[in-house]
Amino acid sequence: MRIGELADATGATPRALRHYEQAGLIESARAANGYREYDERTVARVRSIRDLLAVGLTLDDVRAFLPCLDAGVDVAARPPSDTALRIALDRLAVLDARIAAQTTARDNLAAALRRAGVERIRSA
Repeated sequence: MRIGELADATGATPRALRHYEQAGLIESARAANGYREYDERTVARVRSIRDLLAVGLTLDDVRAFLPCLDAGVDVAARPPSDTALRIALDRLAVLDARIAAQTTARDNLAAALRRAGVERIRSA
């Protein structure tokens, strides 16, 4: 399948797919006319890559999960390596820290508004 078809099948943009390929996460063959051609299995891999990116992993992080992605459509079809698990746990810790910082900032702002006598304004 060509890059546009892969994009349609996965919800990724052609630019993102070229980026994934440049990062070594997916592969294509070249047709005689120079167009990229992708294997049907690439659809599942791209969907899994997008799922991993959506939970906060980076493209570099995703590399550690490639053996899991090769196992089929389910990212968890093959157990992740110890390295992949460490990466995921590290990303989770970063997200927890960001959430805590945002919660503190929100609470501080809400307290400042209360001290100023401002009640919460309802959005339309």
